[in-house]
Amino acid sequence: MTRELVISLDAMGGDHAPEIVIEGASIARERVPSLKFLIFGDETKIVPLLTRFPILKNCCEVFHTDKVISADERPSQALRRGRDSSMGQSIQAVKDDKACAAVLAGNTGAQMALAKFILRTMEGIDRPALASLIPTSRGESVMLDLGANVECDENNLVQFAIMGAAFARTVLGVVKPTVAILNVGVEELKGSDVIKEADRMLREANIPMDYKGFTEGHGLGGGEVDVVVTDGFTGNIALKTAEGTAKMIANLLKRSLMESILSKIGALFASSSLQSLKNHLDPNNHNGAVFMGLNGLVIKSHGGASAKGFAAAIGVAVDMAENDLAGKITRDLTNFKNTIEETDEDEADETVIEMNIKEQT
Repeated sequence: MTRELVISLDAMGGDHAPEIVIEGASIARERVPSLKFLIFGDETKIVPLLTRFPILKNCCEVFHTDKVISADERPSQALRRGRDSSMGQSIQAVKDDKACAAVLAGNTGAQMALAKFILRTMEGIDRPALASLIPTSRGESVMLDLGANVECDENNLVQFAIMGAAFARTVLGVVKPTVAILNVGVEELKGSDVIKEADRMLREANIPMDYKGFTEGHGLGGGEVDVVVTDGFTGNIALKTAEGTAKMIANLLKRSLMESILSKIGALFASSSLQSLKNHLDPNNHNGAVFMGLNGLVIKSHGGASAKGFAAAIGVAVDMAENDLAGKITRDLTNFKNTIEETDEDEADETVIEMNIKEQT
């Protein structure tokens, strides 16, 4: 990629802004020395923080605004007054081609509304989707949608699969990702009519993915496939259930290891393995959901993320920008469209032949 790596940041979004945002940017800059930042927010709070992180002094520019989108603000309210906010201006920087991507924390609904309004959806995409990495026993998988679209039809699910496969190729480095639709069973007869039709369409798709059909809930943690496709209602519940289960297991394990002298000694000997498990399950290490299907990159950081977590979200933005995610999605959509058109032409030819046969007989 020849263009500069410039990331725009909403410094005022999230539970611990702007401190976590600035510290996270500093960590990301250490990892990627070529990074530059456009930082939007209250300069009276941002500038003093920059003195604590001199690594950012010569690689960032601060743009003052005292307008902030609150955590409880409705998307409709954000659209009316949000263009001049730190959130709106950081997204606008992507629209104006001043930044490769925007990284934001905080109000997800407002982010989606503003991002869709400012950037618009890509040609061939009906609805943007929220995609993220989830930890599995094999490493990581991509899952979408995670809450942007409560109800979806078969075309939406197919588009999610195409975008998710491009995500996996970009971030996970998988040449031909395995893809499956989340369902109540793996048999072809199970599931709603929407899921069955999406399954049929994906089996005929001519895009770089290895479509596996259906996967069930227990396959998420096992990492059965690289990309899990579902509607936003199911995806959001599945993700939060998995996060809650991981937190419960971590708490139970910690409690068990502190019950006796022997268990504490065992924990001491197993400290490196336990730390590895903690790192793998830590949501900060998998932070950075992507609003897929927009004419520009917008990365959603968890509102409660640590500085390390916010840096991880910036890392996702860098991967997306450097590896041309939008270009991959556009090419795959074109290939899929061509496949559908060829299938329709073949079916039309078969119909004409059948009609001619009937007339002759």
